[in-house]
Amino acid sequence: MTIYSDKIRKAIKFASKTHNQYQQQTRKGKVIPYITHPLTVGMILSLAKASEDVIVAGILHDTIEDSPKDKKTTPKMIAERFGKNVTQLVLSVTEQNRNLSWEERKKEALKHIKKFTKDSLLVKSADVLANYSELVDDYSRYGDEVFNRFNAPKEKLIIHQLKVISAILSKWKENPLYWDLVFLAGNLREMCSGEFMNEYPAKIIKVKDFKYDMKIKCPICDWRGTPRSSDNINSDSHFCLDVRCPICDKMILVAEYASANNDL
Repeated sequence: MTIYSDKIRKAIKFASKTHNQYQQQTRKGKVIPYITHPLTVGMILSLAKASEDVIVAGILHDTIEDSPKDKKTTPKMIAERFGKNVTQLVLSVTEQNRNLSWEERKKEALKHIKKFTKDSLLVKSADVLANYSELVDDYSRYGDEVFNRFNAPKEKLIIHQLKVISAILSKWKENPLYWDLVFLAGNLREMCSGEFMNEYPAKIIKVKDFKYDMKIKCPICDWRGTPRSSDNINSDSHFCLDVRCPICDKMILVAEYASANNDL
């Protein structure tokens, strides 16, 4: 496969017509043409050495969901131009029922990720990276004002995205975008206020009860595993050891050592 194949060129033209020519779509709350997003997704997938069909699906991933009613993109149109495999990938990352409430739609999306193939996970990974790296950049410039663009409060939006990242990485640990997503998750968590994070305290136990294979769960992103699998244990303190989430770096567990006056 050549890097800039005929199929990829056709996908760029098709996406450009859908997002720009037919409706002058822009990024949410901005004047930047929307086409920059699917092109960024395609570029990320190319750098991740994805197959041609996965790159094409990344470029087309919003064409069904965001096409105008009078110029509606259908699965049949994509199948005729780009084949069955691309169509299935685009459909897998397309929101199915936009009439549901924001919370219901996001719950459905999380359930859906658990059924994804590796190719669908890769497209979704690139989409999340493109969308939320842009949000992190905008937040560094404009602060909380950027969240006025969305239909959900800041913390709900961030927690949902952390859960999405956790679901993707739990499903496929060999994902070539794994560490990019972990880095993004850390940036997203840092955007939450300390006061909000305090609503999700770490579990506190005595060190005698600590086991490397005990079951633990992150209260923020829903990562599940053990202290051993988290590979994120700090035992430098003289008072306790703590375990952090390997996805969002939230402190999950604190195991306290015996105090001088307290015999374990």
